[in-house]
Amino acid sequence: MKLNQLNSKSLEGKKRLGRGIGSSKGKTCGRGHKGQKSRSGVAIKSFEGGQMPLYRRLPKRGFRSRGDKKIIAMINLSKIQDIINKKKNILDAKINLSNLQKSKFINKKYLKLKVLGDGDLKQKLNIEVNSISKSAKEKIEKLGGTVTLIK
Repeated sequence: MKLNQLNSKSLEGKKRLGRGIGSSKGKTCGRGHKGQKSRSGVAIKSFEGGQMPLYRRLPKRGFRSRGDKKIIAMINLSKIQDIINKKKNILDAKINLSNLQKSKFINKKYLKLKVLGDGDLKQKLNIEVNSISKSAKEKIEKLGGTVTLIK
């Protein structure tokens, strides 16, 4: 860009500050007289005239770690047994996250599935999970079922 390419319309409307009294923005340049705000280089963020600022009056609350994005559904063996009792046809297919979400036993927001060992199973089953506890794996394999880990 060169000086001869400048548009004259962009220069209109701007008032040059501090160019004599006749310019109507001379001497104090519209900043008033004295005081902290009339000085250059001073920023008064959230200053409320000595009153306790709002950000200090409100209580500190909560913390959200960056690792929250991995949403894992945790399900116990007792819950899996209840699901089998309610829906017998789920034994035909592998029990995995997508099947449990289709049958509306697990919410769709979950991305991974973990099986925990609380409770007992009565039937052998094939299960496909992202992670599993030792006790749950032992109980499933004791009945003759298989556990497939997905990464």
